[in-house]
Amino acid sequence: MASIAEVAARAGVSPTTVSHALSGKRRVSPAVKERVAAAMAELGYVPSRSAQSLALGVTRVIALVVPDISIGYFAELARGVEAAAVRRGYNVILCTTGFDSANELHYLQMVHSRAVDGIVYAAGAPPTDQELSDLLGAMPLVFVDEEIEGTRLKSVISDNEAGGRLAAEHLLGLGHRNVLILGAEGEPFSSSRRIAAFQRRWEDGGGTVVATAWGRFTESSGALAVAPHVASFRAGDVTAVFAINDLMAIGALYELRRAGVRVPEDISVVGFDDVMAAQYCFPSLTTVRQDVPALGQVSTDALIDALEGVAELDGEQLKLPVGLVVRDSTGPVKVGRR
Repeated sequence: MASIAEVAARAGVSPTTVSHALSGKRRVSPAVKERVAAAMAELGYVPSRSAQSLALGVTRVIALVVPDISIGYFAELARGVEAAAVRRGYNVILCTTGFDSANELHYLQMVHSRAVDGIVYAAGAPPTDQELSDLLGAMPLVFVDEEIEGTRLKSVISDNEAGGRLAAEHLLGLGHRNVLILGAEGEPFSSSRRIAAFQRRWEDGGGTVVATAWGRFTESSGALAVAPHVASFRAGDVTAVFAINDLMAIGALYELRRAGVRVPEDISVVGFDDVMAAQYCFPSLTTVRQDVPALGQVSTDALIDALEGVAELDGEQLKLPVGLVVRDSTGPVKVGRR
């Protein structure tokens, strides 16, 4: 294949001018661009990505850091990130941290030492702003999915408070007044927002939060969290469950079915996320829907806009709307139940 020097010689310009014509970083006259393009066509020259990267000081590679890609939610997020990156001419490398703060710092350090232009960061156990600054310096980073309290960095999240309110209003409208909340140990800020908004609306509507059970965002932890409360469900002392994510809600549905507690006849269950499995589990899950692919796309576009000088990364929080999806896991309180 022809070299850039051969293209320059054929076009009658210097190799530096060819580089400028390819990169667009320096002004090159239309006539010269035409000669360079003609020379490339005649010689069959195709500029390599690595050569362009060296010339421009960029790799056109971004890193996506997520807690666990095996969780459907983060797989959907990754698809959104990849779709936006490919559309803008970038590649994506993926790191999974397992909700572990030491792993998060390790992977952030690793991607910083590799040649990437920026990071889309779905924090499972987020470091502080100072830790990020010490670790990454000025490398562009956008938070996605998780709210980071007091951060100076841009974040793209769903409206978690609105989601909590929607779940509470739905259950209150069905006559429920006693609820078990399924939360997560080491609860991220976004989850605490959901629970706080749910609880405020619930109590405003005359409801009582009987207890909060704790898990780890997984189906198995959801099943374990509801198991000690089966007697309360059977007695009608608790008639509703609100889980902070769909996986815990799906695990709860499994345990309730195994224990002979009917859903929604004996108890109603609401999740949060609307992962693909929510519509196929039994019974199908009523949940608060996040537009997860859009979270990935918006955060990636924000990062690339900053990389290309279109916009700056600041402390702005972009909040995407959520909506309630009503399926078969919720129903009205039976007569005689509380």
